[in-house]
Amino acid sequence: MEIYLDNSATTKVCREAADAMMKMLTENYGNPSSLHSKGVEASKALENARQNLADALSCSKDEIFFTTSGTTANNTAIFGAVNANRRKGNRIITTSLEHPSVNECMKRLEEQGFEVIRLRPDMHGAFSPMELMNAINNKTILVSIMAVNNEIGTINPINQIKTALKRASSDALIHVDAVQAFGKIPLNPSKTGIDLLTVSSHKIHGPKGAGALYIRKGVKIHPHVLGGGQEKGIFSGTEAIPAIVGFGAAVKSLPNITQELADIKSVRDHFVHEVTKIGGVHINSPENALPYIINLSVLGVPSQTIVNSLSEQGIYVSAGSACKKGHRSEVLTAIGLDSKRIDSAIRISLSRYTTKHDMDEVVKALDKIVLRIRR
Repeated sequence: MEIYLDNSATTKVCREAADAMMKMLTENYGNPSSLHSKGVEASKALENARQNLADALSCSKDEIFFTTSGTTANNTAIFGAVNANRRKGNRIITTSLEHPSVNECMKRLEEQGFEVIRLRPDMHGAFSPMELMNAINNKTILVSIMAVNNEIGTINPINQIKTALKRASSDALIHVDAVQAFGKIPLNPSKTGIDLLTVSSHKIHGPKGAGALYIRKGVKIHPHVLGGGQEKGIFSGTEAIPAIVGFGAAVKSLPNITQELADIKSVRDHFVHEVTKIGGVHINSPENALPYIINLSVLGVPSQTIVNSLSEQGIYVSAGSACKKGHRSEVLTAIGLDSKRIDSAIRISLSRYTTKHDMDEVVKALDKIVLRIRR
């Protein structure tokens, strides 16, 4: 038996992406910057992948720039935006629950003299639009807030960021880390006033090694990586064509988001109903969280013990974010959970391949683990 439920960390590559990559590795292997026919052929495949992402985000393909990961896209967006607008001010607004690839950038910018305001989450992990509006002043140059929290699945009201900036008469740029949201909830950055938006391949059944940054037409940022000028100079370096084309194929194979969201919610709700019958199980994710992510605690059983015991049975979950290995969850701490809940928390993250039968097997396994340990 193998039940993989760590999809927020990474996903299984879908067949469409794997096939597309194999062709690029063995047949269409040219450098897209080369002017001979082999290079032109690779360039066409690159642009086709770009168009697939543009279609998914309802934007122009000229607004899509490929990077090597969500992390490099976040770094490019944040440092690029700040360096391009530092003469306008030095205030940056973010939240205290951002992914390390955003939070570490903020720490570096603070060292350089920028003022970073971190909005505090409510008990569900979401930021307050009113607190955001109060934090904006005439020196604010960037607001960077994630769309979906990667540990508990909180969906942030990112569509209200632009409204808050307008009310404060601010022209600050908006950056959204949508790595956990892309392919799972509808995203239209142009419609919601987002200037910069980050997505990643390996969270949607594409390969590792590819990410992308949406940059709204007319927005100027300074490149963070310099070199041969690929991706219009935004992210230099020979494009990882196999990974990018695999990314494009994974995007193309995404199911209807609305229908898939309803299906996953049904699986999530069924699991929550069954697992909470086990004594001492508490759901840490809010009720309106992205249903792909379920954070729960099994009181009295350490997180790693649960992870290891499930792994021995072929069930794979996480003790938290894969990017915060070995550290007590800052997210669960910030939303006010006590140490017992935090130290016994696990993250179960679903994919379109997850079934109710899979989740029933998890419930059975957890029940046995709890009985054995508490005996």
